[in-house]
Amino acid sequence: MSDYYDVIVIGAGPAGYHAAIRASQLGLNTACVDKWVDASGAGVLGGTCLNVGCIPSKALLDISHKYKQAREDFSAIGITTQKVDIDIATMQKNKREVVKGLTRGVAGLLKANGVEVFTATAELVAGRKVKMLSSDGQMKEISAANVILATGSVPVDIPPCPMDGESVIDSEGALELTAVPARLGVIGAGVIGLELGSVWSRLGSEVVVLEALDEFLPSADRQLSKEAAKQFKKQGLDIRLATRVTATRVEDDGVVVSYTDTDSDHELLVDKVIVAVGRKPFTEGVLSAESGVQLDERGFIHVNDLCATDAPGIFAVGDVVRGPMLAHKGMEEGIMVAERIAGEKPLVNYDCVPSVIYTHPEVAWVGQSEEQLKADGVGYKSGVFPMAASGRALASKETAGLIKVLADENSDQILGVHIMAAHASELISEAVIAMEFGATAEDLGLTMFAHPSLSEGLHEAALAVSGRAIHISNRKRRT
Repeated sequence: MSDYYDVIVIGAGPAGYHAAIRASQLGLNTACVDKWVDASGAGVLGGTCLNVGCIPSKALLDISHKYKQAREDFSAIGITTQKVDIDIATMQKNKREVVKGLTRGVAGLLKANGVEVFTATAELVAGRKVKMLSSDGQMKEISAANVILATGSVPVDIPPCPMDGESVIDSEGALELTAVPARLGVIGAGVIGLELGSVWSRLGSEVVVLEALDEFLPSADRQLSKEAAKQFKKQGLDIRLATRVTATRVEDDGVVVSYTDTDSDHELLVDKVIVAVGRKPFTEGVLSAESGVQLDERGFIHVNDLCATDAPGIFAVGDVVRGPMLAHKGMEEGIMVAERIAGEKPLVNYDCVPSVIYTHPEVAWVGQSEEQLKADGVGYKSGVFPMAASGRALASKETAGLIKVLADENSDQILGVHIMAAHASELISEAVIAMEFGATAEDLGLTMFAHPSLSEGLHEAALAVSGRAIHISNRKRRT
C-alpha cells in the first residue's frame, strides 16, 4: 500500500470510478477514496447513481410499468390474466439485488484494474495531499501528482418542507417506501419528480405534483414538453404549475402542504411528500482552505473546459462541476481527465450531451430546441414524425409521442433532436452519434433503417425536414 500515487480520485460514483479505471489502464498508479458504506459498515461503491439514484429508480420504473401493463393493457392485445397484484416487498428486494450486483461489479472492475480503494471520508489539503478518516476512526494521509474530485451531489432541501425521513422525504426515501401511499405529493416537476411520481402513480397512488415554474419542462423543446404534459395528464399525474410551497405540517391523518398559486392560497392533504426540487454539489468537508480549489457563486467547483481547477494538478468532474448533473456526462469527463493526465488530448463535446426522462413514454433530447434557436437568431428547418404513424409502434401499442429533428436552414446540419416515445433513451443515441459526426438531416434521410422499427421515426423526421417524408403529410417548416 503506497502513500504516493500518480492519481487520487475522491468519489467512486460514475465520474469517479470511470476516471480511476481509465487512469490505471493508462499505467498510472491510482487510488480511489469513497465514504459510502452499507448497514454493516462495509464499503459500497457506485455513488448516488448505483445506490440511490439512476439504477434503483429505473428498477422501480420498469417494475411499475410492467405492473400497469399487466393490469390495464394486456387485455386489449388478447392476453387475459387473473387478478394482478403488486408485492412491494418483493419489488424492493429485486431493486436491492440489482443494486448489489452492480456495486459489486464496480468493486470488481476497480480491483481488476489495479486501483487501490479506500473506504473513508476524504479532505483535500495543501500540496495535493488527502487526509482520510475511516469509519473505525483510523487516520491516514496520502498524496499524488494529480487529484480528481468526483464527490457528486445531494438532494436540495427547502425551508418550507423540513424532511423527517418518514412523512416528508427526499428522492432517496421515495425509493425505499414499503407501501403504496394512497395520496402522494411531489414537490418539483423535474426529471426526479416525474419519474418518482410515475412509479407510485402506476402502483396506485393519487399523485399531485407541485412545480414553482409556470412552464413545464422548460429545458425541453416546447412542442415536446406540451406533448409530455398531455401524456402525463392522461396517466393520472396532477401537475400544478406556478405553485409556491410555503409550509408543510405533519398531522395524524397525513401531511398538509400549504402552497400559493396565481389565484390564491391552498392546502393539500397527502400521506407522503417527496421533495424533488433538484440536487446541489457536494463539497462539505472535502476542501480545506489551503487546497487552492475555488467554488463558484452556486457552490460548484470552478473548472475550465478541460475540468481543471484553479489549483495545479487538481481536477473536478461530474455533478460537482458546471453543466447538467448526468451520470454519462460525468463518466466522459472522468475519462477525459484521466487521459489528459496521461498526455492524451481528448475533449468532451458538451453540445452533444443527451438528456432523458425515464417515464413512459420516455422523453429525450440532445442539442438545441426551437426556442433556443429562435432566441439565438439561428435560421432552422424542422421535421416532425408522430409515433402514431409508425408500424412498429402500432404493432406494440406504443403510439404516444413524436420525433422532431431541427436542422440549420442553410447547411442542413442537425442542431437538435427531440423524442417522446417508447425507448427514447435508446433512440436518442442515434441522434447523438449523427451530431457527433456533424451529420445533416439529408445524411440521416439517406441512411437505411431497419423495418419495422421505432428508429424509422427518426429517419422519417429527418426526411420531413426537407419535405420528403413518406409516411406523413409533408410540410416544410422554415423559420
